[in-house]
Amino acid sequence: MSDVKGSAALRASLVFNLGTLGALAADRFAARVEALGLKPKHAGLLAALDAGPAASQQELASRLGVAPSLVVALADQLQALGAVERLRDPDDRRRQVLTLTAEGRRLLARCAEAAEAADAELTAGLDPARHTALAEGLRALGERHVPH
Repeated sequence: MSDVKGSAALRASLVFNLGTLGALAADRFAARVEALGLKPKHAGLLAALDAGPAASQQELASRLGVAPSLVVALADQLQALGAVERLRDPDDRRRQVLTLTAEGRRLLARCAEAAEAADAELTAGLDPARHTALAEGLRALGERHVPH
């Protein structure tokens, strides 16, 4: 006897489809930024630095919802690439703030291009109305559920 809530119900669920497509999208984006010598988490840190004033590693960790040790490791790698620099906070000499360099801005622009290419590949074949509806729906869900 077939279960009423079986595989068809799972395949029809929003969360299952978002998870499947999210994994696919993440893999495609990761492959593109890997060509730049980066991982998606590096791109996220670059974007966070670009989105606001210079911030300490602790503040960035809080903003991104990750462990401070991850921000330190990512910042070390980005600093080695010349993408970020650590500067002493003039108001608190014990604190270092991270800032984007010109190279960091260049890498961030290349990450944005990689994301746009992955978007185009993933949504190829959608008519403009469906593309717009998908973008608006995902943005609305993100605003509600993902801290920025």
